[in-house]
Amino acid sequence: MTLDLKITGGLVYDGEGGEPRRADIGIKDGLIAEIGESVGDAAEEIDADGAIVTPGFLDVHSHYDGQASWDPVLQPSVNHGVTTAVMGSCGVGFAPVKPADHQRLIELMEGVEDIPGVALAEGMNWDWESFPEYMDALERQDRTINIAAQVTHDPIRVFVMGERAVHSEPATDEDIAKMRALTREAMEAGAVGFSTGRTDVHRTAKGDWTPSSEATIKELTGIGSALDGLGHGVLQAVSDFDLERDANAFDSEFDVIEAYAKSSGGKPFSLSLMQRDFAPDQWLKIIDRSEKLKSDGVDAHFQVAPRGIGVFLGLQCTFHPLMAHPSYQKIADKPLAERVEIMRDPEFKARLLSETPVKLAGPGSSAPPLADLLIENIEFVAMKLFKLGDDPDYEQPAENALGAQAKAEGVSVWEKLYDTVLEDDGKALIYFPIYNYTEMNYENVLKMMRHPQAILGLSDGGAHVGTICDASFPTYLLSYWARDRERGDRIALERAVQMLTADLADYLGMKDRGRLKTGLRADINVIDQEALGLKPPRMVKDLPAGGQRLLQDARGYRATLVGGQAVILNDAVTDARPGKLVRMGR
Repeated sequence: MTLDLKITGGLVYDGEGGEPRRADIGIKDGLIAEIGESVGDAAEEIDADGAIVTPGFLDVHSHYDGQASWDPVLQPSVNHGVTTAVMGSCGVGFAPVKPADHQRLIELMEGVEDIPGVALAEGMNWDWESFPEYMDALERQDRTINIAAQVTHDPIRVFVMGERAVHSEPATDEDIAKMRALTREAMEAGAVGFSTGRTDVHRTAKGDWTPSSEATIKELTGIGSALDGLGHGVLQAVSDFDLERDANAFDSEFDVIEAYAKSSGGKPFSLSLMQRDFAPDQWLKIIDRSEKLKSDGVDAHFQVAPRGIGVFLGLQCTFHPLMAHPSYQKIADKPLAERVEIMRDPEFKARLLSETPVKLAGPGSSAPPLADLLIENIEFVAMKLFKLGDDPDYEQPAENALGAQAKAEGVSVWEKLYDTVLEDDGKALIYFPIYNYTEMNYENVLKMMRHPQAILGLSDGGAHVGTICDASFPTYLLSYWARDRERGDRIALERAVQMLTADLADYLGMKDRGRLKTGLRADINVIDQEALGLKPPRMVKDLPAGGQRLLQDARGYRATLVGGQAVILNDAVTDARPGKLVRMGR
């Protein structure tokens, strides 16, 4: 047998957390055919001498639901070793949908996940109504990497309840029965799971609560029971536990989450976990309740991130500190170059800095109240605002913060921020680790990642495109945590690989990937571990209708294979489009 491809001379990390071994890997018909000191002849060869070889990475928390229907490349995930991305997180998605609700779902995705509505409106062709039809549409699109879809709460609720879904009305027994039936239909069509969103930060583009955010225990457990009896499926949830409205509501809100997690007949469950400055101990409460869930027999996990959940602020971004100043609002719609020219006028600068910021949140605005709270507390917030540099540093000491620099230079925080956003002709980006950086280090992040119920997630690939670029998490985990970190403990490389591969495949029930073993899919990374690293995020305008998004390039990926075909060679995307839609239970 002549192999299609072989990878030679690499140090193989099989994904199970054990010691690596030097071996060759032979690939035939998209599968791993041989692993050993020497494999047979092959039509093509990749030299992995001096490199590590790992399974392709999985991402359990992305938002490519719209983008996957038109985009064959799926950046930035493909640039960071991801070979399978699960979308449909946080309860937002695009199926099932009635034609009259297209715009409603676009406004939901735009408000919740900061994906330009005009890009979604132009990019999607809406050649589906039911979830099975949506899956069929996804299957028709060629793409670089594999995708899997969760069925999502918001569109299910809108499909069944119409206008009542967006007015925080409780679902009737009949509504719940219909939502359960639609969820079951989606799961039987191959959906990987069901997700819901219960966070006050998530709003529609018009500033309204999301349809699923106020769902009752009865509704959530009724829908979750649709997974009972199936051979596959996961439940996922995001919640801030009513933090903005009632800081004492944690236990009652977790009771809702707990009932939902128990409703599926034993399926795996995951909940987002992060440390919030305004409730710095809440993450510990989530862990405590999740441990109790586990002891009750629920396969409970929490999704954690390997760094701060950070937003980028700048004149090109969705948010920046000056956007609430009346003088800036008068020029906000002008092209970047014109805004920069105006802002360089000393008189304009003096006028703006003399103003009091106005409220951003409220009726008709998608800006969450948190945005106003941050601007009101800018003196405090500026102590967590950083410039990342050309070699991005996400774990910087307090003295590097722009607030500390302003104090050292004897200028106001507002003036320092004003001057910073004008750097690089207005293209400068300010990094704000809004979550996971309360103590100005990553010790709590490390505690989260080391917890036995933790799984790596929260990359939000495809979402928050004007503020966040966390799809680079895999590259960061392998380069910073497994090699570079000096401010504390590191994570062993074999464990880091396992966190990105087998752990996630096991959670999802995907038995054909996540490990380097004969007979499994040839989704593989060949990585120059010494050279591996991140480049600074950059804003590009390549979405439909001229929409913009943040991308972050990586270095060190000699090859990323999907089904045995190279979709990345020497850090560049190739023309190969072997990615498949994963249909669970098929």
